[in-house]
Amino acid sequence: MQDKKTYKTTSNRVAVTGMGIISAIGNSVEDNKAALFSYKSGIKPISKILTIHASQIQVGEVSSSNNTLLTQLELTPDTNFTRTALLGLTAVKEALNNAKIIEFDTYKTGLISSTTVGGMDKTEQHLKQYKTSLKSQKYISSHHAGDSTQKIANYIGINDFTTTISTACSSAANAIMLGARLIKSGKLDRVIVGGTDALSKFTINGFKTLMILSDQLCQPFDDNRKGLNLGEGAAYLVLESEFIAKKEKQSILAYVSGYANANDAFHQTASSENGQGAYLAMQKALRIAKIKPEQIDYINAHGTATPNNDLSESVAIKRVFGDQIPNLSSTKANTGHTLAASGAIEAVFSVLALQEQTVFPNLNFKSKMKETMLTPITKIKKTEIKHVLSNSFGFGGNCSTIIFSKK
Repeated sequence: MQDKKTYKTTSNRVAVTGMGIISAIGNSVEDNKAALFSYKSGIKPISKILTIHASQIQVGEVSSSNNTLLTQLELTPDTNFTRTALLGLTAVKEALNNAKIIEFDTYKTGLISSTTVGGMDKTEQHLKQYKTSLKSQKYISSHHAGDSTQKIANYIGINDFTTTISTACSSAANAIMLGARLIKSGKLDRVIVGGTDALSKFTINGFKTLMILSDQLCQPFDDNRKGLNLGEGAAYLVLESEFIAKKEKQSILAYVSGYANANDAFHQTASSENGQGAYLAMQKALRIAKIKPEQIDYINAHGTATPNNDLSESVAIKRVFGDQIPNLSSTKANTGHTLAASGAIEAVFSVLALQEQTVFPNLNFKSKMKETMLTPITKIKKTEIKHVLSNSFGFGGNCSTIIFSKK
C-alpha cells in the first residue's frame, strides 16, 4: 500500500463531521434526536436476557435482535460477531455515511473503539460447552475487548491505525480524546472514535452485587435517587482535522475544543466526596479549550443516579462553576447507563444540543439534593449554546471531560 501523507497545519482544530448511534431510544441519530425531544425513555423491564433479577431491575435494551442486526449488516448467521460488535458496526456505518466517507486511501484514518463488556454476552452463554462444542468454541476468540474493534476495522477497511480503550465508563470519552490528540499532533487525518457495549448477565450480576442498581426508573441528581439503570448501545463520531474537513467541503457539526482526563485514585468503584478527579478533568478541559467556566452553556453530566456519583459530580461542578451553574442535565434516564459507550452516546447528544440550540431534559427529577441543591433542566429548553461540556467518569476514579464547541 502506498504511504499516505498526513496534513499537519498550524491550527489543526478537530472537527466532528459525522455521527452514528444505536441505543434504547432509537437506531439512528434522527431516531435518538426525536426521542430526546419527546421525553422518551427506553428503560423497561429486561426482556432479552434470562436472569433471576428480571423482576427487580429495569434496563435500556436496544430493540433490534442479533439476527436483525446480522441481516442489516449482511453478515451470515454462522459468524462469531458478538452483540457488542454488531452494535458498534451499526453505529460506525451510520457515522461514515453521515460524513460521506466511502474510502480510506487518500487520508490516514484510524479507528479508536472502546468497550468494557467485550464479547461476554456470547462467552457467558457458551462457557459450559467449550470443551465439547465446536459451535461454542468459535466465540472464545471474540471474548477480548479488542475483537470487536478489529472486526469493525476489517469490515469497513481501516488498516492505518486501530486501538481499543477500556477504562470503564470513561472509555468512549477517552477514545474521543485520543483521537483528537492524534489529529492535533499530525499523526492521523481522520479518526472514527466511540464505544460499544451490550448487556450481559455478568454485568447485571456485578452491578447487582455492588448494590447500585435501581428497581425503578433512575432519577439523576434527585434527592431520592436509588441507583442506576444499565443500558446497551453504541455511538461513534468521525473526527477530522479542520484543514481536511474544509478541503473536502465537509459539513462541520461541531469542534472538539477541550478534553482532559484525571484520576483521583480514591476507590475502586466510588468517587471521592470532594469530586477531585472530576474537578481536575473539568478544569483542565476548560484550559485546553481556552474558555472560562462562564462560557459553558450546557453540561451533559455523567449523572448515573447513584448516591455516590451524583453527589460527587455535583460537588465538583460547584467547585468549578461556583454559583453560576450552567444549564445541566443527565440523559442516562433516557438510555440507561451504557458503560463504555456512554461517553460517545452523550457526545452525540452534546453535538445535537449545539446543532439544535437545545438543552435536553433530565427525566424523573423531583427534588433537589440537600447537600448541593443542584437543579437540572427538566423541560426542553431552547437557548443559545456555543460550548457544551460532557462528563464521563469510570471506576477507579478515571474521570474524563470533553468540550464541544460550535465554532
